[in-house]
Amino acid sequence: MIGNVVNVIPISLENSIVPKKTNRRRHIDIFVHGTIYIKMNYDSEGGDEIFKDKKVLRSTYIPESLPHRKEQIVCLTDIIASALKGRATSNVSICGKIGTGKTVAVRYVSKKLEEMTQTSKCSLIYINCTIHDTQHSVFVYLTGVFGRPIPQLGWSTDQVFSELKNRIDSEDRSVVFILDEMDKIATKREEALYNILRINSYLNKARVSVIGISNDLSFVELLDPRIKSYFGEKEIEFLPYNADQLNDILAERAVKAFNDSALDDSVIPFCASFAAQRNGNAGYALELLRESGKIAVLSRSNKVSEEHVRLATETIATSSMADVLKTLPLQSKIYVASVLALTREKNEEFFISGEVYNMYRSFCDRLGVAPLTQRRSVDLTADLDFLGLINATVASRGKYGRTKEISLSLPAEFVQTVLFEDPKLKTLSDIWLKAEATS
Repeated sequence: MIGNVVNVIPISLENSIVPKKTNRRRHIDIFVHGTIYIKMNYDSEGGDEIFKDKKVLRSTYIPESLPHRKEQIVCLTDIIASALKGRATSNVSICGKIGTGKTVAVRYVSKKLEEMTQTSKCSLIYINCTIHDTQHSVFVYLTGVFGRPIPQLGWSTDQVFSELKNRIDSEDRSVVFILDEMDKIATKREEALYNILRINSYLNKARVSVIGISNDLSFVELLDPRIKSYFGEKEIEFLPYNADQLNDILAERAVKAFNDSALDDSVIPFCASFAAQRNGNAGYALELLRESGKIAVLSRSNKVSEEHVRLATETIATSSMADVLKTLPLQSKIYVASVLALTREKNEEFFISGEVYNMYRSFCDRLGVAPLTQRRSVDLTADLDFLGLINATVASRGKYGRTKEISLSLPAEFVQTVLFEDPKLKTLSDIWLKAEATS
C-alpha cells in the first residue's frame, strides 16, 4: 500500500493511466497490479542540467508579455487606468473557462499600471473567493487590508462591514476589488457580493469598483437581478486557447525556464496538443511541461522527451483525482466510502442506489453525522458522478421501475488510501482494519 499518492509516477509506460471509456461507464486505472511506482520528491527551483528557472512555469508567475490576449488587456487597461487616475470606473465581469488567462491578465495589467503610477491614490486588492468564501471571511480580510487586522471571531458580520466602510472612506481614494472565483460568494445565502457592489452608497470620499472573475461563462446571466444590475454591460470574455496559441505560450516560457537544448523539439507541441484537448487550458499546459522536466531530472536524462510528457500526464491525473477526493465535503466523503465499502464486501460491478444509501446512513450513524435525505442524496450522487469519482447510470428494473447503478470510477485501493487520510473518517478506517484482520 502506498501512503502518499499525490506525487508518484510509474516507472514503465506499459501500465499507464488511461481513461477507459465504454458505452455505459467511465473508468480510470491509476494503480495497476505489476506497475512499480516511485515517489517524486524533486522540488528544487533550478540548478540542474534541465531547469534554468522552474518558477517561470508556475501559475502564479506573471510573465513580461501575454500572447494572444491583446484585446482583453486593452479593455482591462482602460478600466484599471481610470481607477488609478482617481476616476469612478465601471464594475466589470471577466468570464472564461479554467486556464484561459483571466487571473494572470488582471494581475499583469495591474502590475504594469501600478509601476507606472506609483503616486496614485488607488488600491488594487486581490481576493481569492475560494479561500474567503463567506461574507464574514471576505469582510474580515478586506478590513485588514486597510489597517490593523481584526479577528475572525468576536465581531459580528455587521460590525466588520461597518468597520470596512469606515476604513475605506477615511480618505479620498479609488479602490478596486479583484474578486477571483466571485461566483463562490454570489449565492442567495451569501450576500457578500451584493454588499460589496453597493458599498458606494455608504461612502462620501472614496470610490469602489469591482472586477469579478468567474470560470462560468453564463455566470452573470444567472445572477440575482439585484447583483446583475451593478455589472451593466461590462463583460470581458476569455476564450479557450487553441494548440498553436498554447505552443506560443509554452515556447515563450521555456526560454526562461529551461537550459539550452534541454527540450526535444517535439516536447512543446506535444504538451500544447494535450492541453488543447483539455479545453485549451494554459495552466495545465504549463504544469505538464514543468512535470515533464521534473521527471526527466529524476530519470537522470539530459533532455526532456515525449516519453517524459506521457509520464507527466499520469502524474498530474493522479494528483488531480487525489486532490478532488481530499477536498470533498464530509457528506460526500462518507458517500464515496459507502460505495467503496460495498465494493470491498460484495466484489460486484455496481450497486443500486438504495444499497448505497443504506450503507451511507449506517456510516453517518457510526460517525455521529446527520445523514442527508434520500432525495438530497440523488443530487450528491450526480455531483460525484460529474467529478468522475463514481459512475451513476440509470437502469430499468422492469415492473420495479428505474434506479441508478452506482460504482467507483477509480481503483478501490487508491480511493481507500486517499479517503482515510481524513481524521474525521478514522472510525471507518478502524472498522476496515478490524474487518481485514478477521477475514
